[in-house]
Amino acid sequence: MPDEAATADFAARLAPTLQAGMTVYLRGDLGAGKTTLVRGLLQALGYRGRVKSPTYTLIEQYDLPGLNLRHFDLYRFRDAEEWEAAGFRDEFNRDNTCLVEWPEQAASVLPPADLEIVFTIQQTGRNLDLYAHTDAGKRCLNALPY
Repeated sequence: MPDEAATADFAARLAPTLQAGMTVYLRGDLGAGKTTLVRGLLQALGYRGRVKSPTYTLIEQYDLPGLNLRHFDLYRFRDAEEWEAAGFRDEFNRDNTCLVEWPEQAASVLPPADLEIVFTIQQTGRNLDLYAHTDAGKRCLNALPY
């Protein structure tokens, strides 16, 4: 991905392959493009509002026609008690698609990923590696137009 436009293009191709109930991990350094990808997914799904990084709120909720998307940014997350107190466990259900930045911060309480996207910053832009960990993740990748 040489730039934000390429990330948005990829997001537009990924968006229709997402299914309700999926958990997607977004891994990568600060500034690698994780929130840019989420913004592109939401725009491709028809969302026209402002897409904020949930760095301070930990979660942003977007209820769209056909898909309830939950965007988590767990960079500031510190302990399992915070997870339970916030009610995050309830967000991971068959109706919501959960995109999780910094999943390693909540590894002890976070459901496993169906799909994992790893962002690597390179001199010429970003590289994205995609890993399917479940049948739902495999269906998503198999449906992804290249």
